[in-house]
Amino acid sequence: MDLFERSWSALREAVAGLADEDFARPSGCAGWLVRDLVCHLVIDAQDVLITLATPTRAEATRDAVTYWNVTSTPPTGDDPLDALTVRLAAAYGEPRLLEFHLDDVGSAAGRAAGLADPAARVGTRGEVLTVADYLSAYVLEWTLHHLDLVAHLPRAPRPPAEGLARARGMLEEIAGGAFPASFSDADALAVGTGRRAPTDAERAELGEWAARLPLVLG
Repeated sequence: MDLFERSWSALREAVAGLADEDFARPSGCAGWLVRDLVCHLVIDAQDVLITLATPTRAEATRDAVTYWNVTSTPPTGDDPLDALTVRLAAAYGEPRLLEFHLDDVGSAAGRAAGLADPAARVGTRGEVLTVADYLSAYVLEWTLHHLDLVAHLPRAPRPPAEGLARARGMLEEIAGGAFPASFSDADALAVGTGRRAPTDAERAELGEWAARLPLVLG
């Protein structure tokens, strides 16, 4: 749960450090500008608040790894919900308003996570997880989106090293195998989730395992 807070705080701080013109730059999410990604983070924060306020006595059906639905088709940005996010982001008009909303809702989500009982069970997406597993799953979400945020912003701060390592470990559990040791955590996450294609050298190192990729998480 501490890693959830560190990853989430680092992501929000990275957003807070953006210049207004950065919001109009492309992000690492296909079809999304940085402003669209930040709007998605507002929705993510709302989801965290909703889930933590949805306790259940039912037995857990998923954990931090099996929480994810995995496909092999990268998003194009044409999905109706993705398109709605783009329109909603544009409706903010000024980056400072979007930044304020993320800080407001995001801070509340962080506080709620810190107050939650790790052993309690919550319901989301028709499944049940412990709070600890749910928040652990979001370490992967925050880390991937932090990489998306800074994909075209070389001076922006990167995700925490411990978040990158944990996210890589979860992706490897999902994949059922380990990325080559020569891959940095960021490269393993980018190639593994289809955010970029592997180079020829990386593909050679991956060998037959390359056929399992990408792992598109939803």
